[in-house]
Amino acid sequence: MDVSPEHLVEQARERFQLQDYYGAIHLLEEVVATGRAFADAHHLLGVSYSLVGQPDAALGQLDRALALNPRYVEALVHRAIVLNELGRETEADAAFRRAAQMGGEPREGFAAHLAAKLANQHAALGDAYLEAGGMTQALAQYQAALTLGPAFHDLRYKLGRLLLEAGRALDARDQFEIIVRARPNNVDAAAMLGLACYLAGDGLAAKAVWEACRDRRPEDPRVEAYLAMLARNDTAGLGAGPAAARQPGPGAPDRGGRKKRS
Repeated sequence: MDVSPEHLVEQARERFQLQDYYGAIHLLEEVVATGRAFADAHHLLGVSYSLVGQPDAALGQLDRALALNPRYVEALVHRAIVLNELGRETEADAAFRRAAQMGGEPREGFAAHLAAKLANQHAALGDAYLEAGGMTQALAQYQAALTLGPAFHDLRYKLGRLLLEAGRALDARDQFEIIVRARPNNVDAAAMLGLACYLAGDGLAAKAVWEACRDRRPEDPRVEAYLAMLARNDTAGLGAGPAAARQPGPGAPDRGGRKKRS
């Protein structure tokens, strides 16, 4: 069974909370090996390496996290700590200064570190609502989290998938487009963008996205399955996607669940 990177990272966080750093490393290395890791995965792997006394490996992972998200304040702080451990004090001071500068930039009226903390709390509350069957409330909490932490693309990916489940394909498309713009090599988000386009009735856009995914990851069976599905629908005259046949009247919800403007 193909376990998603998000699920593996969640399991790694659980191991980390239990101070099983080697267990966390094992799970996170599995994520990184797929080439599908988010900045959060590299950050947590870097911190785990640091805590088991492998500062060089830690630094490499923290650098990769910052390459994906240069404004990742926690990664900057931990990078500074590791540099200090390695005796690279000048670089450590520079990293601390950069983190302090970013930490002072407010988001929604809150200092960045407080905004990030609040975003995580909103996300945790969203998870709790979702587990209890409250999809509407979960969506609201995830959206609040992303207002405070717009660079939390792992959460944005989760939100996009949940929006698809809720039948809001156009809103999901918006979320996946943000991820793909920020991380053009994220084939998972791009594949989901194609699915959102297809479910919103834009078969041409879905085809373009999936063909680009196939060029980047030709061995991905999911992308091949999507393209095969699209080809079958083209043959049957349904190439615009499943929503193409619906023509909502004035004021009715459109194909992605949004209400049409009159």
